[in-house]
Amino acid sequence: MNNLKLTGRRPGDSMRVIDIGGVRVGEEFVVIAGPCSVETEDQTIRTAVAVKEAGAKMLRGGAFKPRTSPYAFQGLGLKGLKILDKAKRETGLPIVTEVVDTRDVSWVGEYADVLQIGARNMQNFSLLREAGKSGKPILLKRGMYSTLEEWLNCAEYILAEGNDKVIVCERGVRTFETFTRNTLDLSMIPAVHAESRLPIMIDPSHGTGIKYMIEPMSLAAIAAGADGLEIEVHVDPPSALSDKDQQLTPDEFKAMMKRLQALLDFMGANAANEAESARKGDALPAGSPAGTRAVGPQGPRDPFADAMD
Repeated sequence: MNNLKLTGRRPGDSMRVIDIGGVRVGEEFVVIAGPCSVETEDQTIRTAVAVKEAGAKMLRGGAFKPRTSPYAFQGLGLKGLKILDKAKRETGLPIVTEVVDTRDVSWVGEYADVLQIGARNMQNFSLLREAGKSGKPILLKRGMYSTLEEWLNCAEYILAEGNDKVIVCERGVRTFETFTRNTLDLSMIPAVHAESRLPIMIDPSHGTGIKYMIEPMSLAAIAAGADGLEIEVHVDPPSALSDKDQQLTPDEFKAMMKRLQALLDFMGANAANEAESARKGDALPAGSPAGTRAVGPQGPRDPFADAMD
């Protein structure tokens, strides 16, 4: 991937850390959570309060919803953005929301802290360029039929406009499997870390489309070294106007977050032990997961480290 002039990673390059209202993506593990769609002020603010209490660092919510069917709920537009802004003022959580049209980038950016480019728009090059010019942090989702190289080249379009605040998000690809909504490709976590300097988040909600799979896939993403997760949460999933089958209740999300934190704590302790052993010159114990991402001040493991030692 030698054509990745800005996105590509070379020996000695550090991973990018993107500061979003004090949330440092790429340095700390970050969970973005909230409803698929902004439906009402009450639904959005109640969800925002709940996910913050459970440990989420940012709030997601769709004001514009590009849907497969033109007759499905398309979002509230400007009204939805104003509701998200109120939720931010209530909770302090930075806002992540999707932008779908080049004409909307500047004014959506007045409300959003992070502009999300959805899977259907990953190769909308005009939108990528406009998002790059905005200077806002960008969450770039992988297209459902896209290769790693195609995905990172789309990130390159944003960086080429002078915007280096790009986070990529794996949300599943389309395969022959029909049991799940998509096939969540967790192999992209080490691949993105090896080939680029960009943080990578995982969206197990869209990646599986099945509620009971969200937690195990989230745990697996942490173990594989992801920099964060994007999870759909709704105060009343059966009444949701979109993606009702893959949205967690606040109680389910809270319970899941406790188990995710337990794994993060274990990995952090393990990384600290490895660092101490390395400092003393001790060999790693047999079977030690040397490739595990260090959570905490050590940051992500450098895939080039062995070559430079």
